[in-house]
Amino acid sequence: MADLRPAILGGTPLATSPIRLVRPVLPEFATLAPAVEQTLISGMVTKGQHLAAFEQAVADHLGVAHAIAVSSCTTGLALTYRALGLNGPVIVPSFTFMATVSALIWAGATPRFVDIDPATTNIDVKAVRAALTPEVQAIVAVHNFGNPAAIAELEALANEAGIPLIFDAAHGFGAQYNGQPVGGFGTAECFSLSPTKLLIAGEGGIVATNNDELAHKIRTGREYGNDGKYGSDWAGLNARMAEYNAIMGRHSLDQLEQAARQRSQYAALYWAALFATPGIDFQAVRPSDRCSYKDYSITIDETYFGLSRDMLRQALAAEGIETRAYYDPPVHRHAAYAQFAPAEGSLPKTDWLAKASLSLPMHSEMEFDTIETICNAIKLICAYGEEIAASQ
Repeated sequence: MADLRPAILGGTPLATSPIRLVRPVLPEFATLAPAVEQTLISGMVTKGQHLAAFEQAVADHLGVAHAIAVSSCTTGLALTYRALGLNGPVIVPSFTFMATVSALIWAGATPRFVDIDPATTNIDVKAVRAALTPEVQAIVAVHNFGNPAAIAELEALANEAGIPLIFDAAHGFGAQYNGQPVGGFGTAECFSLSPTKLLIAGEGGIVATNNDELAHKIRTGREYGNDGKYGSDWAGLNARMAEYNAIMGRHSLDQLEQAARQRSQYAALYWAALFATPGIDFQAVRPSDRCSYKDYSITIDETYFGLSRDMLRQALAAEGIETRAYYDPPVHRHAAYAQFAPAEGSLPKTDWLAKASLSLPMHSEMEFDTIETICNAIKLICAYGEEIAASQ
């Protein structure tokens, strides 16, 4: 007879096989093969027709004048920051992936960390307004987990201050703001195409902008700043995207809308199954927006759930369910950025969310039964919270 207690207490794991946090949905090889073969025959493995076609397709999808493909979102951010001449204080959240900030340092700017709205997980507009001083050179916001930031409010603040607004849109493909794809807002938006995203090129990134001058600088910047005559208009780097990545990205783009719709459906299933569980809360998405759900992240209030986020994570691992704690520690607590950290206690919402947030398995092709298994495991663990806590 199966032991119906949580696996961490010796029960039978609910997952009959491991449930991974992410699983990329990739185009079938047969769809890629003709273009890959043509590329190999031509010898044009970079800077070829497939890159140009991919960039145009992305620009059309996003409704922007320019979509510049680069080797990663990180290089896209670094080139954007550098092309804008940022070399002083830049407002940025700390609850984000480290690349948002590391690219600032590489470009020669200084992060000025501000707090987030724990409901949306995005940068707090009030905190941005409070941090704006004459020496601030730009605002950087993030669409966390694919949830569009407060774009209109941030654009108003940036316009009033006369400074650029850059969005780290690493999670942004598939997300919509007021019915429009994110990508054409602010001064520029930088996307990731790595395997954990909805749009996948293997590795790579996109810088989307309607600013002609900025687009020109980023295009030359990804080629070392080369002016075409072995001179340099400015000091760039090698951030080119290979033809193979562009081919994969072009075919993945065809699957993007379906992936976004499926993830919204899976998110609704998660919510319906877990909303009555004490101590669990969900990322707030405006009704007029669509989150890409690059990750499906909940928060755990130990007082009501009965276990900490980390204890729940450990118990889920025993059930065969992989999870992740984004972003713990937040960037201002990384050793590399200690010199830029604000006074202790200055980012209380960021520090709280970093300890409370838990990302559950989410990918673009999931079985409903898988989500049911995950939710049943969470509810079972909650029911045995006292016993699990006592056993630790």
